[in-house]
Amino acid sequence: MKYERNSLCFPLLAILMMFVLLYGKTLYGMGMDWYQDENYSHGFLVPFISGYFLWLRKDDLRSLEPFPANWGVIVILAGLGLDLFGMVAGESFTMRISMLVVLAGVIIFSTGPAAFKAVAFPFGYLIFMIPLPYILYDAVAFPLKLLVSRYSVAFLKLIGIPVYREGNVINLVSTTLEVADACSGIRSIVSLLALATALAWFSQHGLVKRWVLIFLALPIAVFANAIRVIGTGILASRYGSKAAEGFFHEFAGLVIFGVAMALLLLSSVILGKLGRQRHE
Repeated sequence: MKYERNSLCFPLLAILMMFVLLYGKTLYGMGMDWYQDENYSHGFLVPFISGYFLWLRKDDLRSLEPFPANWGVIVILAGLGLDLFGMVAGESFTMRISMLVVLAGVIIFSTGPAAFKAVAFPFGYLIFMIPLPYILYDAVAFPLKLLVSRYSVAFLKLIGIPVYREGNVINLVSTTLEVADACSGIRSIVSLLALATALAWFSQHGLVKRWVLIFLALPIAVFANAIRVIGTGILASRYGSKAAEGFFHEFAGLVIFGVAMALLLLSSVILGKLGRQRHE
């Protein structure tokens, strides 16, 4: 069996080199998106987190014997077809997804379905490194901007600040604020979903509690960004629009993301205690 494992090294190395040659440009483009777009800067961390998940499964993987499955070739061909379609259509998201499909096919073809099942979670986590297509991003961001605007204006009215809303534009007495993508929660949602998935895997037992924690990232992101908009509205109404711009706006984004992370950690602790109380 040791011979069989060693005999796989050279073919896998050759496949890896072909993979890099085929998807080098795609990987470079994705890396540039991580670097240039704040929405996806967490993409740099995703492969390392996935690699750590994989390392945690090392004992299980060592106990598995490789049973290559020929139908993995079909998965590889499907992935290559997606890549070709993406190139013809000029759609980078399809090309990036095809990269994972091809990689899945390579794993199945070279080591078998059992091995792929063992690495399914670390492999699936890689999806978080792929930026959303702009069509989907805009489709999600706009309703979120309206939602955050609506609740923020309702709270500002509740505390006595004269304000009215036109779509995602908040009109105060002295100035006008626009709830942009950064304040909609979409940036926080993308990053928090990746964080929540990793946290759920480490801290929760059972699929139900893991999924609950992951889905909690959505309302937490919206709530945290509503606080940001409310704070901006209060400052702008009292001290003018300049008080809510520049350094404060950027610093508030960092603080609010920290608040969202704290709420996510608190949710994880509460879910963990609920499970313990049931067992007691």
